[in-house]
Amino acid sequence: MFTGLIEEMGVLRAVQRRGEAMILTISASKVLADVKLGDSISVNGVCLTVVEFDRYSFSVDVMPETYRLTNLHSIPSGSALNLERAMMAGGRFGGHLVQGHVDGTGTIKERSTQANAIVFTVEPNDVQIMRHVVQQGSITLDGISLTVVSADRESGHFTVSIIPHTLRETVLQNKHPGHTLNIECDILGKYVDHLLSMRDTQPAKQSGGLTESILRDNGFM
Repeated sequence: MFTGLIEEMGVLRAVQRRGEAMILTISASKVLADVKLGDSISVNGVCLTVVEFDRYSFSVDVMPETYRLTNLHSIPSGSALNLERAMMAGGRFGGHLVQGHVDGTGTIKERSTQANAIVFTVEPNDVQIMRHVVQQGSITLDGISLTVVSADRESGHFTVSIIPHTLRETVLQNKHPGHTLNIECDILGKYVDHLLSMRDTQPAKQSGGLTESILRDNGFM
């Protein structure tokens, strides 16, 4: 679990490809301070597992499902990457609940300036993602916890507003129209939508209260 507050920008040093499988080697500093094999690190919003590390870099495996759903396969060596370690219990929770399980990618359609803010207009490559994009709700773009400013389902795009600090400290500084972003919608909204859809499609059952089997059947256990 992550919060969407980027700790540092690393650099993609090497990419090993075998079909739709990859091994990425990323140089970093802060996230390596207490790293262990098997740790989870969010890389541009994608939860990946550390399989090797040294004092200056770490390596992660990318499996075919992640290859297909994210933009990691199109990022060239030398590119900056947003990095965040998994959150620790007891720490400050400044963003929102982020799993690092990307729903899909989106394309930046417009980047503009409004006073001290930079506004990005993003069009998901899968229009179904808009179902879970809520105005004033939370969304994660390349691992960054952001607030949705507007969501237009008819045109199939949404906007987010970035403060200068966020722009400087993340890969958004290098993102312009035509670039892609990894999108993760708010997990709470996805669970609510799932439960409502299950209610609408399953035959009515006699109410017996909340049970362990109901929680398990609906993905909470």
